[in-house]
Amino acid sequence: MTDTGTYLYAIARSTGENPAEGLSGVGGTPVRTVERGGLTGIVSTVPLDEFGERALRRNLEDLRWLETTARAHHQVVDAVVRRVTAAPVRLVTVYRGDEQVRDLLERRREEFTEMLDMVTGRREWGVKVYVDPQVAARSSPSDAAGGASAGRRSSGAAYLERRRTDLRTREQSMRRALSQAEQVDEALATIAVASRRHRPQDPQLSGRQEWMVLNGAYLVDDERGGEFASVAGSLRTPEIDVELTGPWAPYSFTILESGESGESGEPGEPGEPGGPGRTGGPDERAPR
Repeated sequence: MTDTGTYLYAIARSTGENPAEGLSGVGGTPVRTVERGGLTGIVSTVPLDEFGERALRRNLEDLRWLETTARAHHQVVDAVVRRVTAAPVRLVTVYRGDEQVRDLLERRREEFTEMLDMVTGRREWGVKVYVDPQVAARSSPSDAAGGASAGRRSSGAAYLERRRTDLRTREQSMRRALSQAEQVDEALATIAVASRRHRPQDPQLSGRQEWMVLNGAYLVDDERGGEFASVAGSLRTPEIDVELTGPWAPYSFTILESGESGESGEPGEPGEPGGPGRTGGPDERAPR
């Protein structure tokens, strides 16, 4: 075994230009290119004592290491996509060497070419919809009859009735919030050329205590980006907040599937755009 591996950031078409020129990547390593079959891999050489499979099991539990690595990864990707059309690769995708990357480019050339065709002239926007449960509850129909009935019962029965009423109110609020989120998604999907739904983020990741009822990614033509942002802003209401991020590299529409990496695997998911916020895709990417 060698003591170094090849870290892959993104895949682009070979154009005769060097989209990696002057860039530094994870761990301060120089960024370079590997080519085959008309495609270019944007890569760095990394030490396996930090990026090998065993080391990653430890390092991926270190939030400081993970954040530093994710920031470096996404800085490279963002710089590359400003220069050329590129398909970002999941965070911490490490191969045993350059030849394994060349084999990947050759083996999946048709798939990568179609992927690059799809994202040319387009960027990803992230949209999260939040609802404050207290605001939603105030907007729900009150159960006045139930409350009056409960007042005439024993304290135990009244408590149970209040609990049932609270649960009904919460369920009604969530159903209404989800319906509003669907309307937001439908309106934005008519502008986008493709969309993806990610799992709602935990409040520790989102940094907000409200319910997240939509975590969407939208691939939008560059010339329609302003229109998309304007429509997203117009969909805010007193009950829901629509949070817009982007435009970003098209992580949600290009991330390699797991099982491709040769040394470390592909930990995480595909993003936000966290994106950046995700260790792999727009919503579990590095902080933006």
